[in-house]
This record gives sequence, structure tokens and C-alpha cells, in this order.
Amino acid sequence: MGNIHQANSGAAAMQARINSLYKAESRRVLATLIRLLGDFDLAEEALQEAFMAAMAQWPQDGVPENPRAWLVSTGRFKAIDQIRKRARYDTSLDDIAEQLDAGLGAVDDPEGESIEDDRLRLVFTCCHPSLSAEARTALTLREVCDLTTEEIARAFLATPPTVAQRIVRAKAKIRDAAIPYEVPAPAQLPERLDSVLQVIYLVFNEGYSASAGKEVTRLDLCAEAIRLARLVLELLPEPEVQGLLALMLLHDARKMTRSNADGELVLLEDQDRSQWHREQIDEGDGLVRDALASRRFGPYTVQAAIAAVHAGAVTAADTDWQEIVALYDLLLRLQPSPVIALNRAVAVAMGEGPAAGLLLINALLDSGQLREYHLAYAALADFHRRLGQREEAIHNYREALRLVRQEPERRFLEKRLQQFVETD
Repeated sequence: MGNIHQANSGAAAMQARINSLYKAESRRVLATLIRLLGDFDLAEEALQEAFMAAMAQWPQDGVPENPRAWLVSTGRFKAIDQIRKRARYDTSLDDIAEQLDAGLGAVDDPEGESIEDDRLRLVFTCCHPSLSAEARTALTLREVCDLTTEEIARAFLATPPTVAQRIVRAKAKIRDAAIPYEVPAPAQLPERLDSVLQVIYLVFNEGYSASAGKEVTRLDLCAEAIRLARLVLELLPEPEVQGLLALMLLHDARKMTRSNADGELVLLEDQDRSQWHREQIDEGDGLVRDALASRRFGPYTVQAAIAAVHAGAVTAADTDWQEIVALYDLLLRLQPSPVIALNRAVAVAMGEGPAAGLLLINALLDSGQLREYHLAYAALADFHRRLGQREEAIHNYREALRLVRQEPERRFLEKRLQQFVETD
């Protein structure tokens, strides 16, 4: 019985090790396989085959010294086998198999983290200008960051079949148009940068404030977005890249205080600021100052400046709301958006009182904007709560609950609503 228990325990430990490795390394392995094989779908099949082989072999042989290199090599060999099998029916595939077998595009040092990182190549390929904006973002979120189709659909406020279709069409476009799998030449980089930054920003947003689900944050996505931004900054040290990295670092510095031990949402004003990551805040603050000094900054840098004002306040009461409103005014000129206007309204309310915020948000709703955005109603409910306007607060909490998709946000709103209902 003891041997059986040890065997079961060992198998469980190996399964956990492989699962952990998949989470940490699968996107790196996939990116390298796409470079080596030149085909998204074939690389995805090879990735799955490689991990299946690991599950079969590693319990007997042990984990290899360099698991990532083993997975890349195994995946490539599995793909070559698949191509040879298909070549029985399509002889044109013979040449492809021979080229791959000969080591065309041999595996680089998989542990290397140079600027020519395969995932950076993959980001620029997924963000090629010949793809639509929606396809670029969906493909990158799927292939680089391993979001499911359902998660991407929630981020896009689209249906999963629609997103799946975008991804399929984007892959076909890359294949049929022979879009190169490479980091663009310096002359091409600026025109490609905007779409890359947009993708990184959306990845971080999905990680920092999950659009739906049981958790407030997904730390893996935040870390991935920051890593990609660092790579892009090394490749192209432009002010707006600095601004985006600063924005993510300043928000990420607060991530551990955004929910409590029970997974419940904690508002910014109630967070324990002593637990904020000061090194990240200092780095982000330095980046945003450099970007602003360049006079060539854009919306990401202004958002980072707003985050820096919050991070610099020792307590919530010390927040300079007048400066934040001024920065939102600048941001609205650079990037007009009803969501930005909503955030400005909240800042106005914090500085001038909830009645001022109510006027601004009601004007947005009356214009037809944000009627399906739960945070607009949540803000209204909070302002009415602060003003002691019970019925209006209840109505807007219920509207927010009708639209919210993230579970911690739902529980937070339900608790606030319950405080009013219990007084009936």
C-alpha cells in the first residue's frame, strides 16, 4: 500500500509540475514553434503534442535539464511527423518536411531573453497593419497570452463565435499573405507601434481588472503585459512606450491591496497604502516624468501621470483632485471617450462633492452614452448614497448589478445595496 501511495503522490507531483510549466512556458514554446514551423495551427498542434509527450515520458525519464528546449525540439519533431504523414496524400509537403528536418531555422538558446525574443516577433506579426484592429488584438490575446476565446469575447463585448472567426481569419491572412514572422525594420516600427501598445494595454487591463469571473485580478496577465512593454521599450525607447510601462507599473504596484484575504473588492480610498510596492511606484514615476519632459507624449503617459498623483498621496485625503481633473481634461483632448469623461466626473465629485459628479454623469447618460456600462450606475449609486438619497441609490445599485460581470464587484454592490434594503 505504501508503494502505491508513493506512486500516486509522485504522479500527482509530476502532473502539477507539468501544469505549472505549461502556465509559465507554453507561450514561449508556442512562439518559437511558430517561428520554426511557419504555421500557427501546426505550431499549436505541436505544442499540445509536446506536452502530451512530456506527460508520458517525464514520469519515467525525469524532467529534462532544460524543459523548454525539450518541448520545442519535441514539438518540432512531432510536427515533422505530421507533415510526413500528410505528404502521402500531398507530395508537395515532402520539401517542407525535409527543410524542417534539416534544421532550417534551428532552435536558438531557449533560455535567452534577447530583444529578438520570439514572443516579441509574434506580437508584431499578430499586430501587422494588414489585419483589422479587432483581429490584431484578438489574435495576440489568444496566441501570445493564452486567453480563451470566451475571455477575449468578454473583453471585446462580443460573442465567442465572433471572436473565434476573427482569429481564424487573421491566421489565414497571415498565411495567405505570407506576412513575415519578424520584428519590423526600424523605419517600419513607429507605424506598427500604436497597435502593439493597444494590445499590451488591453492585456494588462484584463489582468488588472478582469472583465468577468471570480477574481479581481489575474496576476499572470499583468506580469506578461509588463514584460512585453519592457521588451518594446528596449527595442524602441519612445515616450509613449515609457508612458504605457509607467501606467502599468503604477497600477500593478497596488494590485495586492485591491482585494482582501477573502477575495472581496477594496476601493482605492480604503486600500492599505503601506502595502503598495514602492520600487514599482518609483520606477513608474521616473518613467512618466521622462515621457512628459519629452513633449512627445500621448494618452498612455497622461493616464500614467494620473496614476502617479494617486500613488504620491500618503493618504486618500491627501489626493490632489484638482490636478487629476486637469489631467483628465488633457486626456479628453487627446483621446475623447465617454469612459474617460466618467472617470473625470468621479474626480470632480471627489474634489467638489457628489452633487457635481451627479450632474456630469447624468449628462453622459442623457446623451445616450454609457447606458450599458455598470460603473456609470455604480458611481451614480455611490453619489446618491453620499447625499443620503436612498431611493435613487437603490435604483442605481440595481442597474449596476444588472450589468456587472465580475463576481467580486457583484458582491461589493450587493453589500452596498443590502445596507439600504435592510432599513426597509
